[in-house]
Amino acid sequence: MTTHHPIAIIGGGLGGLTAARVLHANGTEAAVFDLEASAGARTQGGMLDIHEDSGQMALHAAGLHEGFRGIVHEGGQAMRLLGPDGTVHVDEDDDGTGTRPEVDRGALRDLLLDSLPDGTVHWGRKATGVRPIGGGRHEVAFADGSAVTTDLLVGADGAWSRVRPLLSPAGPAYTGISLVETDLLDADTRHPRAAAVVGTGSFMCLGDRRGLLAHRETDGSLHIYTALRADEDWIDTIDFGDGAAAKAAVLAHFEGWHQDLRALVADADGAPVPRRIHALPVGHRWDRVPGVTLLGDAAHLMSPFAGEGANLAMLDGAELGLAVAAHPGDLEAALAAYEEGLFPRGEASAAESAANLEIMFGGHGLERMAEFFTSAPEAG
Repeated sequence: MTTHHPIAIIGGGLGGLTAARVLHANGTEAAVFDLEASAGARTQGGMLDIHEDSGQMALHAAGLHEGFRGIVHEGGQAMRLLGPDGTVHVDEDDDGTGTRPEVDRGALRDLLLDSLPDGTVHWGRKATGVRPIGGGRHEVAFADGSAVTTDLLVGADGAWSRVRPLLSPAGPAYTGISLVETDLLDADTRHPRAAAVVGTGSFMCLGDRRGLLAHRETDGSLHIYTALRADEDWIDTIDFGDGAAAKAAVLAHFEGWHQDLRALVADADGAPVPRRIHALPVGHRWDRVPGVTLLGDAAHLMSPFAGEGANLAMLDGAELGLAVAAHPGDLEAALAAYEEGLFPRGEASAAESAANLEIMFGGHGLERMAEFFTSAPEAG
């Protein structure tokens, strides 16, 4: 069965939900379609630093900034930077004056979900195909056999977007960096040395074109990202179904690093999880196509090394909602205005992310990041 929705947002991540919320706050309803079976079908990842000039602006537009302040992780803006020998190069406390407070991604998503009318999000709807049907309208087919038509199709469906090919032939490319994620649960009690090394907020240890990155989560766990410059097929050479073997394979790249640093991986609870880092070309854009646009990773996928991905997705969603509200009855004018801001905004952040990748995992990553944090700590 095919139904019609004036605005259909494919993807119920932070960007898609922000777009739906800002539209709703301005008197326009949208339908959101997400492949997850329900809101609680899976955990939503770790901590996010929400930037004053992007993510927080989106939350103001959504009327949710006060609620956001209520879920901020106090102490989460603390930052530690260490060298491979365990030497501390930067140790900044969170004094409450920073402009990038940390929140749990799941709590932020719940804040957005709870702000939407019941029935806005259609769960268990995995998009399998999209096609234009004339007059700027599009049809989206789903894996469950259903389909919808829409006057405005919004691709908020992430890195491997089904909507993007309507606008652009570009696809994500491997950046040369692979991550392996591990967790240390109930860290203060079960892993006190690791808890002391990481501190109360964010943590980096860089050297030899690789690094250990970490966050303290609101549940008291530590989430660790091991980052390596590696061939794209490196992950395929490791059996991640064998946790001990996978840890050993990762730690083989950290020979000679301080024991307390190696323990962030060696003592991890559960099996490591691999992830290749991909990005769209810096400056990705497209010619205006009637009735369809993109936001977030679908539009400007970038590496995570500027902390901009979630922030930009939310700002994109807010700006799209505001543009539609500012051009009642004229979707094309709204989309033209939205994309006029989207493209330079995405290009600037993607360029920053790509540059940070080269800085962090270049030959002098530790020294350059130490200089960055000590000369302009708030920029970090």
